[in-house]
Amino acid sequence: MANATAAPQTRVLIADDEENQRAGLAKMIQSWGYAVETAADGQEALEKLSQSPVHVLVTDLMMPRVDGFELLKRLQAQGDPPPSIVLTAFGNIETAVQTVHDLGAFWFFEKPIQASALKVLLERAANQSRLEEETERLQRQLSYKGVLVDLVGGCPAMQQVFSLIRQIAPSKAAVLIGGESGTGKELVARAIHHLSPRSSGPFVAINCAALPETLMESELFGHEKGAFTGAVERRAGCFELAQHGTLLLDELGEMPVGTQAKLLRVLEDSCVRRLGGKTEISVDVRVVASTNKVIEDALRKGELREDLYYRLNVFQITLPALRERDGDLPMLTEALIESMNRKHDTRVVDVQPDVMEQFTRYSWPGNVRELRNVLERAVILAGEGTITSHHLPRDFGVPVGARLAQPISEPDAVRLPVGTTVSEAERLLIQITLQHTRNNKTRAAEILGISLKTLFNKLKEYGAAEAEAGSGAP
Repeated sequence: MANATAAPQTRVLIADDEENQRAGLAKMIQSWGYAVETAADGQEALEKLSQSPVHVLVTDLMMPRVDGFELLKRLQAQGDPPPSIVLTAFGNIETAVQTVHDLGAFWFFEKPIQASALKVLLERAANQSRLEEETERLQRQLSYKGVLVDLVGGCPAMQQVFSLIRQIAPSKAAVLIGGESGTGKELVARAIHHLSPRSSGPFVAINCAALPETLMESELFGHEKGAFTGAVERRAGCFELAQHGTLLLDELGEMPVGTQAKLLRVLEDSCVRRLGGKTEISVDVRVVASTNKVIEDALRKGELREDLYYRLNVFQITLPALRERDGDLPMLTEALIESMNRKHDTRVVDVQPDVMEQFTRYSWPGNVRELRNVLERAVILAGEGTITSHHLPRDFGVPVGARLAQPISEPDAVRLPVGTTVSEAERLLIQITLQHTRNNKTRAAEILGISLKTLFNKLKEYGAAEAEAGSGAP
């Protein structure tokens, strides 16, 4: 009699080269209420799975043509494999354990099989499969309503981005994300990771603009103790830390060209060697890269190697600027206010219509990041109720250049007398911005509209000039 807890549409595929065992197993599982397909080996199983997906796979390990280990490996490479139960004969236990660990199989059974135990495990595997199916369905519904993981957007341009993310996420392919600063490139990378089979693994991000060239390779590849001055202990790099997960190379265009060549080799060989190390370490990492540079310009100027670009540009996602996302401002504002309420324990409900009108007229050069900063300030000041124009910065909507030209008397304003050179004006602007951000260099670089690497280079240049002036050098 069929088990009422197992829905008839729950599909199970059995792959086993022993005909009697395959037939007996199919008959038993069918009696529990499952729809069963069979395959004589891994090759036939792959063919059947390509035509009709299943909820649970039950596979023997030792089979002709394509064995169980290779079957699971190929399914994992294709992305989103079904929960799999491995069957093994006595003497193959170590291989079965390795299969469960390395290839994510649900569990393994030693032959002969205990029917009661298999029945319980099948129910659990089927429940997991249905839960994943339901989660994917809900995510798809949300994305059509303008939400995908932490991304928000209902305009056609963002819906196209959502569609690409859903298609790309299950694969292992590299992704290159482009877009202006502040458009949400890291959120896209995190969404890809969250919706991928690697979601249970780590997500590691490294900002290529924030590290000097001397430390870049150590951060990426790791180092052994004594590899260089200051290397007092062994340290794993980002590739090792992201094992079985996703690595985001943020602001790839700022990575030194020499390091790009070494990165390319790691991507091609899937192996890293720590600085000062003698052995190579195998890594299984999906790489996602982002840049706010115009890729064609970076290639033409030699800032981005062509071979690395072609290796990473399997899929490309370009995020639209906020000014190009017609109709998304109310949705984004609502989502960000909810986020800020949770962060600051406030109870802000919405913004006044005249504030939304100001938001709509503004061009948002800092994109969603700038919107987030404006709303965070407003939410803190309002505390509860509605955000009014009084909660916005005094100079909101005024271009940066126009702000500098205004005769304002605020302590953090820059006054530039006639005759000030461009280099002097630049230095004053950087200094006052650092004071304003309390020496938060990342935030200062965002306000100034330059990369963190450029800001560090400018400060280094100013420091060298002061040292030279102090030494009395001509």
